[in-house]
Amino acid sequence: MRYRSFMARKDISMSDGEVTAFLNEASILQVATIGKDGVPHLAPMWFVMDGDSIVFRSFTRSQKIVNLIRDPRLTVLAEDGDVYSELRGVMITGTARLDDDPAYVLDIYGRLAAKYTIIGDAPTELSAEELEAAFGRAASKNTAVIVEPLKVASWDHRRIGGGY
Repeated sequence: MRYRSFMARKDISMSDGEVTAFLNEASILQVATIGKDGVPHLAPMWFVMDGDSIVFRSFTRSQKIVNLIRDPRLTVLAEDGDVYSELRGVMITGTARLDDDPAYVLDIYGRLAAKYTIIGDAPTELSAEELEAAFGRAASKNTAVIVEPLKVASWDHRRIGGGY
């Protein structure tokens, strides 16, 4: 999938490959959904990449999933950098495709456990049995969200050498 990039300063935009690489190494995804009252609901989420797609999971009764069932529009943001000259980020506006298949959700749990410290002291590759034991009951109470991009904005301030 090609990312349609929309950024005022093309000299700092990332290429499609750079966007994918950045998202593969990013840790936290800010997820904004639209509440019933029209007010944005913002939540930090752990996520994984499934090919070129961002995927995260949440309890089906969580506010973000309730919002996405009612209105599938969302915006997500992954960013990195502590000083201006190192700021990098990707913001995607799109729609959510929801998948509540427990087998798929369990697979997402496994990918999350391999990326983040969910069990034990470090990210862990879990066997099918360990995955089922740890998250099998929770998987049926969760929904996976696959982000389907409509617009992508990216920036990498390292390209401008610390200036404007």
